[in-house]
Amino acid sequence: MTTTAGTAPDAQLAIAAAVKPRRFGAWYVAEHRFRVMRSYLQTVLMTAIGYPLLYLFAMGVGLGSLVSKNLGEQGVDGVSYLAFVAPALLCTAAVTIASEEFTYPVMLGFKWNPTFYGMNAAPIGAGQIIDGLVISVVARLFTASIIYYVVMVLFGAVPSAAGFLAIPVAVLAGVAFGVPVMTYVATLEQDTGQLALVMRFVLLPMTLFSGTFFPLTAMPWFLQWIGWLSPLWHASELARVFTYGMAEPLWLTITHVLYLVALFVVFWMWTRRIAARRLNK
Repeated sequence: MTTTAGTAPDAQLAIAAAVKPRRFGAWYVAEHRFRVMRSYLQTVLMTAIGYPLLYLFAMGVGLGSLVSKNLGEQGVDGVSYLAFVAPALLCTAAVTIASEEFTYPVMLGFKWNPTFYGMNAAPIGAGQIIDGLVISVVARLFTASIIYYVVMVLFGAVPSAAGFLAIPVAVLAGVAFGVPVMTYVATLEQDTGQLALVMRFVLLPMTLFSGTFFPLTAMPWFLQWIGWLSPLWHASELARVFTYGMAEPLWLTITHVLYLVALFVVFWMWTRRIAARRLNK
């Protein structure tokens, strides 16, 4: 009787203790990721500050001066080359960061240091693990995009007062590319070079063929379809609408938003299902 009486309160305490993780599990996972990021905080800060300084100076000022000599100060879409390329570079930086955070940390949690299995054994579900990853990456993307935007303003690359809206666009670009990559990584049992291939043969070509450094219409017609499928092109065009008022039909602007949101949501839900199947088998 004593054992039974003592066990019941203990069981109730255990159940009560599990309620909070069940409710806020995604935020616990996000907190874990933030603590992990502290181990490479120097890299996070260097990329957040170094990317805009390096790329805006090299591409916007360095290459931009050559473009201006040949095409004039407003020779690219009616604005300077710096104003044209800066919003695309902002989105490119977000996509690059997302590709880092949605590849190796995911492989780490599933395979190399399978912390996801430990989390799943606690009162945290597989879906919450994926949600927590997304929350942590979105937080880093927002921070990096804000810093990038401030540098853009200092460089004089944002003629429009609505330019700050390019910040959420960049974040959306990051998750629209990064979450599908996470979906793929979540299916991998071993890394035999697939992650490096994603960087070299998906991310790099997408950057070059998405109208980042020149208008997509300047490419041969048989290559333009790459840009149409690329989340980076949709995000870059949308960011240009906000940063310097690029003229485009309203339906196309809406298409950019819907395409990016659809990529993010569909693959996010898909990854949650993959994680649940993999962690609970």
